[in-house]
Amino acid sequence: MKIGMFDSGIGGLTVLNEALKLLPDEAYFYYADTDNVPYGEKSIGQIRDYSEKAVCFLKDKGCDAVVIACNTATAAAAAYLRSRFTIPILGIEPAVKPAVEHNAGKRILVIATEVTAREKKLEELISRVDNKGLVDVKATPGLVGFAERGEFDSPAVRECLEKELSGLHTEEYGILVFGCTHFNHFKSALKEIMPPGTEMIDGSAGTARNLVKVLNSRGCVSEGKREIHYYRSGREVTDKETISFYESVMAHLEEGQDL
Repeated sequence: MKIGMFDSGIGGLTVLNEALKLLPDEAYFYYADTDNVPYGEKSIGQIRDYSEKAVCFLKDKGCDAVVIACNTATAAAAAYLRSRFTIPILGIEPAVKPAVEHNAGKRILVIATEVTAREKKLEELISRVDNKGLVDVKATPGLVGFAERGEFDSPAVRECLEKELSGLHTEEYGILVFGCTHFNHFKSALKEIMPPGTEMIDGSAGTARNLVKVLNSRGCVSEGKREIHYYRSGREVTDKETISFYESVMAHLEEGQDL
């Protein structure tokens, strides 16, 4: 199978990492829209245009399905893209439902980009599953830039987090939901700010499971050989330095599993 994924940058590697665990022997085409990162500061129209261009590119590569490996693009463009293309378009959403289901009584905090935080898609999700009013949402726009530079746990990162989470009574929260695929990389830094034992979850594993379900339902045939092709806004990545960086980003995700 040929599987396409796109994000504004490295965030979607979180989803790719989970997909590789379930579908290890497929051909992956990963599109990082580095010319336009971050999406969280763009208009809805811009995000739709960028997303449509990415899907067109991945469709031309022969992908059997495309995963919007970006919460912001899912919130802003998923419905639009599904109206424009016939191939399966899968999105990702913050793991609010499992957070509510497994919550032990404390409040739940969703951190997201500005677009995701204010879009109706997240509001509707919360209103559908949060019947006890336990979920709060906080936009944390400063984090994506750090992630794109591979800076995950530095004094500057912690200062940014402390600033963006200031005003919250962090001791009230038992679960932290990542509403952006870039945010998984900040578990170590967040562990120092959030209360001990705070559970940190996101929607990447659920998205990977949904991808398997959709591909199986369509009878897609396995390629039987792992291939990963990286692109930056349509330009193929061939230099070893960038590929090594992407591989180190996915390795960092595994290192943070037990945090």
